[in-house]
Amino acid sequence: MNYIEQSFSVRFEYKVFFTSNLFHSSNCLLSNFFEKLAVTGSVQKILFVIDAAVAANHSQLLLQINSYFKKYDSVELIKDILVIPGGETAKNDNQYFDYIVEAVNYHGLDRHSWLAAIGGGAVLDLAGYVAAIAHRGIRHIRIPSTVLSQNDSGIGVKNGINFFGKKNFLGTFSPPFAVFNDDILLTTLSDRDWRAGIAEAIKVALIKDSKFFSWIEEHSKELINRDTAVMNALIRRCAELHLQHIASGDPFEKGSSRPLDFGHWSAHKLEQLTNFSLLHGEAVAMGMALDTMYSTLSGRLSSEKALRIIRLLLNLGFDITHPLMQIEEENSPILLGLNEFREHLGGRLTIMLLRDIGKGEEVHEMDTDLLIRAGEQLKMCRKKELSSLL
Repeated sequence: MNYIEQSFSVRFEYKVFFTSNLFHSSNCLLSNFFEKLAVTGSVQKILFVIDAAVAANHSQLLLQINSYFKKYDSVELIKDILVIPGGETAKNDNQYFDYIVEAVNYHGLDRHSWLAAIGGGAVLDLAGYVAAIAHRGIRHIRIPSTVLSQNDSGIGVKNGINFFGKKNFLGTFSPPFAVFNDDILLTTLSDRDWRAGIAEAIKVALIKDSKFFSWIEEHSKELINRDTAVMNALIRRCAELHLQHIASGDPFEKGSSRPLDFGHWSAHKLEQLTNFSLLHGEAVAMGMALDTMYSTLSGRLSSEKALRIIRLLLNLGFDITHPLMQIEEENSPILLGLNEFREHLGGRLTIMLLRDIGKGEEVHEMDTDLLIRAGEQLKMCRKKELSSLL
């Protein structure tokens, strides 16, 4: 046998910062970050991509950005700030991908330049994908604007766009250089968007941290009442748990498992089936409810623990099922999500279920009859009927 073999590793490192009013003239956090990473003899440029909803709700934001970089000129601001629609529209319509790529080319951004994205998870996913593939990698920073992106998608290593009607069919694993969580951006969220992000906190608590789950239970009223300090604490704990997972496991998903995706196989499909009229967090809440019930019916999770989970979802104002999630036969549309989940991971199907609150278990098959029963149980559920649910 005649061959040459090589093996090497690449170190990734990035910080998640927590601040308030990032672009205020007195806030040096961003300026200090750029100064530490300045490249001698190179003019670093920065191009901003901003979620249209953020730009509309924070009407002074573009002016603040321009003023900030006039005062702190360690990088050269591209005055042509790109504003694009948020939500799945950004990831479904290729014109927005083309728009950003063309701007990167037109303004001459290089590998020492910066592409900064301000917005929800979809805009961050799109901009991160462009940053990862243009010149094989432009420096990228994320400034998440929703609860969901500050505590989950915005602090991870994934980027992507939807293709062939499938969520994140095209994408990369490419960490940002940094994430800046600014709580000012959360103040203009609708109640629906505010609540949706809490679903991912419940998810990570269910599979990683039972004490965190209890904390969410104890602070559910403050969360619903939009207590900033409580939400900041929730976001920070989520960030800690996600970064611990990224550092300790399989961050680029080389295996066939996605441990942090409890409840997601049906959630991703439900988003598609509803033409993305449901927010990701809303679909995840329903997916978690289904897999929680399945965990109980399959003998893994106690009825008492399942009731705690369902009760918390309801108390936070989540719907726990949807007509398109009902499974009546093996050809039910939602079941296509199982195979698409397997395809997305590669290898065999791997689904996260619950052994306990704070303890997950991976399985490699799902019983259709049990899924039908789980869906029926959730359909019957009302707050006042929880005690007789199981």
